[in-house]
Parts: sequence; C-alpha cells; structure tokens
Amino acid sequence: MKTTLFNKCIGLLFIAPAIMQADDKRPEKPNVLVLLTDDLGWQDVDCYDIDEPNAYVTPNIDAFSKKGVQFWRAYSPAPTCAPSRCAIVSGVHPARAQKTHIKGGTPPKPLAKGARMMSPWFSARTPVGDYTMASAMKDNGYATGHVGKWHISYSEPKATELGFDVSYGSRISKALMKDRLKDFATNDVKDPYKLDANGFPHNQTTENALKFLGDNKAKPFFLYYATWLVHAPIQTRSEELLKKYAAEMGIDPADKKSFDGNSIGQKNPFYGAMVEELDYNIGRVFDYLDNTDDPRWPGHKLSENTFVIFTSDNGGTEGKSYERYTDNTPLDLGKTSVKEGGVRVPFIVAGPGIPAGVETDVLVNGLDIYPTVLSMAGAKQPDKQLDGLDLYPLLTKDPTNPELVKDANGESRDEMMWHFPHTALESAIIDGDFKLVKNYDFVKNPQQKEFELFQLYVSKDGKKERLDIEESKNLADSMPEKVQAMDAKLTAQLTEMKASYPHYNPESSNELPHQASVPTVLKHKLDGKVLTVDFKENGAKVTKANLIYTTQEKNAGYQEWFPVPMKLSGSTATVKLPKGAKYLYVNLIDENNFLVSYPKSSSSDKAGKVGKKKSSPTDLAISVKSK
Repeated sequence: MKTTLFNKCIGLLFIAPAIMQADDKRPEKPNVLVLLTDDLGWQDVDCYDIDEPNAYVTPNIDAFSKKGVQFWRAYSPAPTCAPSRCAIVSGVHPARAQKTHIKGGTPPKPLAKGARMMSPWFSARTPVGDYTMASAMKDNGYATGHVGKWHISYSEPKATELGFDVSYGSRISKALMKDRLKDFATNDVKDPYKLDANGFPHNQTTENALKFLGDNKAKPFFLYYATWLVHAPIQTRSEELLKKYAAEMGIDPADKKSFDGNSIGQKNPFYGAMVEELDYNIGRVFDYLDNTDDPRWPGHKLSENTFVIFTSDNGGTEGKSYERYTDNTPLDLGKTSVKEGGVRVPFIVAGPGIPAGVETDVLVNGLDIYPTVLSMAGAKQPDKQLDGLDLYPLLTKDPTNPELVKDANGESRDEMMWHFPHTALESAIIDGDFKLVKNYDFVKNPQQKEFELFQLYVSKDGKKERLDIEESKNLADSMPEKVQAMDAKLTAQLTEMKASYPHYNPESSNELPHQASVPTVLKHKLDGKVLTVDFKENGAKVTKANLIYTTQEKNAGYQEWFPVPMKLSGSTATVKLPKGAKYLYVNLIDENNFLVSYPKSSSSDKAGKVGKKKSSPTDLAISVKSK
C-alpha cells in the first residue's frame, strides 16, 4: 500500500458507530450496486498506482476510494471475463462450475495444429435455473436489473432467466469504428454517439443504468452494472480525449510502431481515452446517487442508503503483437494468465456502516460478492455451494482484520485458488505470503517448469510488506517442501471441485513421452439409441471415455455440445444416447492423459477448414439421423 493504515484504523473506531446510529427511519433494506468493469487492470486506476506514474486519469474512481474501503490484495475468480462473471453472479468457483473460459460447449481440440496440449471440455453457460445473486435478491423483495455486458453464457440463459427483472445489454457505445482515426462523435443530434455537454460521447450502458435507477428508486433495488469499457476494440469516439493522451504520451496515434506489442509502459492513447471515458461514466452514476432524493427516506440522498461494490472481471489486457493495450507493471503478464497481472484487480466497497478512507491488505475475491451482497441486504444465504466468503463483518467491524473473513468451519481465510486449463495451461494457489503456479505443459518442455513458487509478501507484526509481487524470483528449486505442501492443498481443492485438466495431443508435432502408445478407435455402431465404440490399446490403458454430443442442427449457427460418461468394458465403450442427440464425438483418455477424439475433429485440420469452407464440429461428427 502507498499509505499507512494506522490513522484510518483509529478513525474506524469512531466513524462506524456514528454511521450505525443513523436516523431510525432508515429504510430496512438498503440498495446495492455491483459495478463490474471489463479488463480494467490493477495499475490502470490512479488510486492503485505504484512505482511508475500512472498514465491515465480516474478522478471519480479515486474519489470513490476515499468514501469506503480500498482492497490492495483483491482478485478476480478467473483470468478471463466469462468465467469471472459467471462466478460472481452464481457464487460458484469456475473449476466447480466447469466454466473456466469464454464461450465453451465445444468438443475438445488442440490449441493449434500440432500443439502439445488441448483444453478440456468446458461449459458454455451457467445452468438454467441456477440460483444466482439476483435470484436471491429478487426473493428478498428487491427490484433487480442488469445493464451492459452479460457474457455469462454464450446464448442462453438470458439475464431475465436468472433472477433479473430487466436486462439492457445494448453495445451501441462500443460498436466497432470503421476508422478509429476519423469516425469521432459530433454534436449532431442525429449522431448516435453524440457528445454530451462535457464533450464525452454517448454511452448507452450508463443511460440504461440511470434509467433503471430512476425507475426503481422508490423501492429497494439491486443493480448489476457491467461496463463494456475498457474491453477491445481499443478505440475512442472522443477526438479531444485521443488528442489529449497522444500529446501527454508523446505518441502519434497513426504510428502503431510506437505502441506495438514490444513497447513498454502505458503508451496507448486510445486506451488512455477509454479509461477516462470509463471513469467519467462511473462518475455519472455516482453523481446520480449523491444528488437524487431517496423517496423511501425523506431528507436523504440515495447514496446514503446504497452499498456500492466496484471491481474488474480480470486483470488488464496487455494486447496483441501488433498493439500494446496497457501495461500491468510491476505485476507480471495480464489477462489469460494466473500470474498477478491477470487476476489482481481493483476492489472498492462503500455504503452504510462502512468506514471511509480505509485501505487494507486483507485477501478478497470476486467470489465474495454474492454472499456479501446478501448480508448487506439482510437476506438469508442460499442453500447451495458458495465458494466465496461474506465480507460484511469485515467491512463493518474492522476492514483491516483478516480474522473477520471466515469460512463455514469458522476458520479465517489465508488461501485462494485459480484454475485455467486453457492457453496458459495452469493453476495457482496463494497460501499466506506465498503463491504457487502449477504449469501443466512441462513434460519435455525446456521453456516451462512444472512449478513456480513466489513469495509475494513478508508478514511482520500482522502486516504485509511487499517483497516480490513482480513474481520475478522462482523459489521452487530452493523450497521443495513448500512446493509439495502447497501443491497438495491445490490438488485437494481441485479434486473436491471435480476440476477438468488439459490433455496431451496425440498429434503433437513435438515428440511426447508415450505418444506412440495412444489408443486407436477401430469402429463404432449405433443400435437404436445405444452407441458402441471398439478401440485398440497400443500400450496405454484407456481410463475414461466421454460422449460429446449436440442437440442442434448442422446449420444452427452457434452449436453447444455436452459431455456424457461412457461405460468401459474391455476394449469397448458404450453409452445410451441422451434425448435429442443429433451429432456425436467420442473422446478416449488414456493413462498418460492423451485424448483421442473420434471421429478426428475437423478443427485439427489445417486452418480449421474442410476444403475451402470454414469447418464446423458437425462436419465430421457421427450423425444420429443417418443411422
């Protein structure tokens, strides 16, 4: 942290009681606003800025941080957006939900042609009927609304199927510009991005948020405000903002070489403008709450009885090889990695009974939002598995005391785990001051070790002193016992959640141990609704078989596929087809964790094409109709 907590902690003893002795006519049910930004990095916000000066301007977020509790050790549930959003709304860890990356619901395939590994199957959705945070709030008498990005499921279920009374997901404010150097917003009344009185372009998500607040201010409301900013496309419709950041950074926006993937630092003027646009629009919502009379509490403003939780769905996006988006330094890497740059996020909470101006290094996660929101509302915790912990006692008693964040067994939390079996192919766990990263693609891979161990902090007198948040010093070789102990904890949690792991690709262009021993599928037979597959073991035992099926037609557009276990008997795998199954694949996994797909997925063909046509998984799948 940049400042000490001593004065703020002392202030807490006096502030909290004063707030709690509010007017006895205060409405029993406070309002709750969860404000989730998109790809906003830990170092993108001024009030979190450490080391090199921040290049972006965030006055509204900075001012908000002084009104509540600012967490310095806050994390997202996952290093990408969809699983984090799913986890926040459902309260279930991505590994448990089998929702560990974006999209999903497709047959497993190599990460690229000839790649060493492939992702496991993962879900495309939160299950229909899942009892979400919005469901619980609605059952507790709240008006519930969602505005902005959804991305919890690729197509279904919709927000209104998961407890939200209304959902406004328009993306007009983030529609792709044809030319980001020319197509700026104007003052023309017919311009859909018309500049407002302060020179900022129209933002439909904010307009929808303000509409929901206006429509529901006379009753307790719960708003999930999910911004599209600062996700790609990296652009701004404000010519003035672009010129401002270009001048301050000394960058020509037309010269991408000056902020390409090899550049260092926060040098992208488009991204800088986007961060300021985000801050401006968040400020509009804060202003509305601060300046609008509360119909349920005469003489008071809405903000006096509204809890606000502000965070991001994952760490900042570093960008592509051709364009640097942002720089998370001193944190390592960014979105799509479980390193600190990919999962450490801003996290600020303010509201009734919460002291102002407190900074804390207590460990928190986006998974904590669900149980915390219910406690804020005085609602009963649901009868379902919640993987986050209730922060309300911490927030209202002493935000600097980690002993106040307790699990179901009454134990204080000092651990946190991530599972990302895609692209980076890794899991991680924090245990006290240490963080262990477990890499799955380490076999005969000179570029990757199985374990990386880092000591992020040194604990002294109950406080955390920064040591290696850069994750620059791998201690795994010098501390094997620590690695073993933390790996055991990580494995135990993943096993309890029935997590899925990446598999080796039998068609890897890099020679792998046991690659020649993978099984071979000989034939299949469809007898009514029973599929039988005969296979040959070539030295490695088949330990698991799955049917991967879809109920959709071949030309259905986006197709969602589901897994079903098959019964193994000798060299045969059988399964009764699920109702409505139309296209099928069979996945055999052997004892060395190689996955054989049958029929061979067209996605493993060069460029994912069949002839000159872009392929679909149904192109080579077993067709139930034809049998």
